Amino acid sequence: MNETLPSQFYIPARTTLDGGRPSRLKHNDTFAVLDTNGDLLAWEGNPDGLYNRDTRHLSHFELRLNGARPMRLSSNVESDNAALTADLTNPDFFEGDRLALPKDTIHLHRLKFVWDGALFERIAIFNYDDEARRLRVSTTFDCDFADLFEARGQRRPGRGVRCVDVIGDGTVRFAYAGLDQVERTTELAFWPIPDRIEPSFAYYDMILGPQEKRVMFVRIACNPKDLASWEGKEYFREFAYMRRSLRQANNRSLRIASTNTLVQNVIRQSMADLTMLTTETPYGAYPYAGIPWFSTAFGRDGIITALMMLWVDPGMAKGVLSLLAHTQAKVADPFQDAEPGKILHEMRFGEMAALREVPFGLYYGSVDSTPLFVMLAGAYLSRTGDVETIRSLWPNIQAALGWITNHGDVDDDGFVEYRRQRDTGLVNQGWKDSVDSIFHTNGDFAEGPIALCEVQGYVYAAWREAAAMARALGHDKNAITFDRRAEDIRKAFEEKFWIEELGTYAIALDGQKRPCAVASSNAGHALFTGIVHPDRAKRVAALLMEPESFSGWGIRTISTSAARYNPMSYHNGSIWPHDNGLIALGFARYGLKDAVLKVFKGLIEAAGEIELNRLPELFCGFGRKQRQGPIGYPVSCSPQAWAAATPLALIQASLGLTLEHSTGDVRLNLPVLPDFIDKLCLHNVTLGEGGCDLLVSRHGTDVAVTVLDRRGDIRVIEIH
Repeated sequence: MNETLPSQFYIPARTTLDGGRPSRLKHNDTFAVLDTNGDLLAWEGNPDGLYNRDTRHLSHFELRLNGARPMRLSSNVESDNAALTADLTNPDFFEGDRLALPKDTIHLHRLKFVWDGALFERIAIFNYDDEARRLRVSTTFDCDFADLFEARGQRRPGRGVRCVDVIGDGTVRFAYAGLDQVERTTELAFWPIPDRIEPSFAYYDMILGPQEKRVMFVRIACNPKDLASWEGKEYFREFAYMRRSLRQANNRSLRIASTNTLVQNVIRQSMADLTMLTTETPYGAYPYAGIPWFSTAFGRDGIITALMMLWVDPGMAKGVLSLLAHTQAKVADPFQDAEPGKILHEMRFGEMAALREVPFGLYYGSVDSTPLFVMLAGAYLSRTGDVETIRSLWPNIQAALGWITNHGDVDDDGFVEYRRQRDTGLVNQGWKDSVDSIFHTNGDFAEGPIALCEVQGYVYAAWREAAAMARALGHDKNAITFDRRAEDIRKAFEEKFWIEELGTYAIALDGQKRPCAVASSNAGHALFTGIVHPDRAKRVAALLMEPESFSGWGIRTISTSAARYNPMSYHNGSIWPHDNGLIALGFARYGLKDAVLKVFKGLIEAAGEIELNRLPELFCGFGRKQRQGPIGYPVSCSPQAWAAATPLALIQASLGLTLEHSTGDVRLNLPVLPDFIDKLCLHNVTLGEGGCDLLVSRHGTDVAVTVLDRRGDIRVIEIH
């Protein structure tokens, strides 16, 4: 190969120009955040790393060729989130002024996946030159055992002791003796054995002949149970296990097909993300909230995700209910904001949680998780008819209702409020839990105890669902009491929260019962629960679809007219897909299908402008402009479970789809489709022992539903 510069205008290539977006891989309690080269390069504020149960088990892993970082050709996470593939090549290498190795001579192919507590990698090196090349392929690595909250930037007063050893010929073992008396370990195993291996690096020296290939393998295991030898052939066995597990997981769910390619891509990505985020716990499957910072069980997030997925996969709801019942608070603990009967906000497994440096080991600072838990239990019963599961959960449901009655109503005014019990807890404890998210018209922060608009709707729906469950279990007297409580809170809500001059409900009442008269998306959640009078529902929806609230991409968390509006804030003007999904279901509940279609269209088109067509946790609330996509939020989690479930909620809302086990009915109430979907096919809609395949076809503004297949005793009812 010619090793002289082609011309005086030759541009040497020494590095990849664009940094690209990080990639995420996950299986159960282990996840990895990698750059697009496939490396891990953590620094302060950067989430890169291999994490297991809230501890970073690998903070640095970098591949180099002849001492230089390879240039990236391409990098892709597979469509099912199974693996990351990165194709790299050598930069130009010079010896003085002589071009010793021209760029694009050596190809490196990396394939990485996470499985069963470990990160696996295959590195293939191929020489495309017509002569032999001497190469050194090296890796540098390190492990800081940072607690997740440290990785997020929190400072600690002290840390445990770390050590590192080379074990045998091809293994490096990091160990950390934590202050919580727990030893955490990371083991890097290389195959074949490197030419040299040290506590922070390993390398292979090789001469690659023309068109010759070499392959090497790495396994990075978190807390491995033994130090058994590892060989590269085991990589393929683990890869096969991972593939088989993904196929089984994806075969469990209903399948959705659309004639619109973008819609199909969004749905495919959403289902793949939900599969990846779902973790098998001792109590069943649970959707962890999001990567990187929320890869654990959150009560509110898990419940809302399960509600959105209920028509597709009711098994998710059963796992969520089971875990949350098991972790339900039994005693009062002010540090954890725990009270008897309260449902979990968040659970953590790291050193800082164990030492109570943060309150999140088992933390209960959510005012809404408890009524949402009862809501999900009732919806699950209606969807599945699984009375035995509800019977087993009934003590937990009663305890949750007891919390609503005895602890949730802090000042005995009939509403459920919150006020943190320690300075370490969350200031605001609804889904908008930023310190500045609840305020008055003039921008002053609300003082507690604070009664949130949407929480009263959740409580109303919880009493309604509790009444239905009580009747199914033969507790008719309780059911009458529960229905009465629901009606009482509905009347009080309409009287105290409605702001006539705004045409919507106050975001909250403060501790002095003064309404926070701010137009917000919270009122849309009230529609979702059914607490709102139909006449007022139309006014709320009309306000939410005005340009001050609807950006063109979605509904903002607060209106542009609000004192604290900031389109770049976390909760004061941004757009959250799950927020919009619940609001769309609320619109559908009141038959407001034009509003449903606008939200559907805005979010799908937003996804079309975002990498992988993946809806993130949130994006900025700037107004939509021609030839520009939505503006991203810099630290938004992606994927995020309830964002991934949002397209399922949008489909359900547009079709008005409900599945009622007691009657065997699949109902489509006022079904519509947005103008960019001609046909939508739902395969394997299951209800009890029966099932059906449905084709929904749009003809202008009209929609026709065709039953392609029917199995068992099931009725499909279309209501216009």
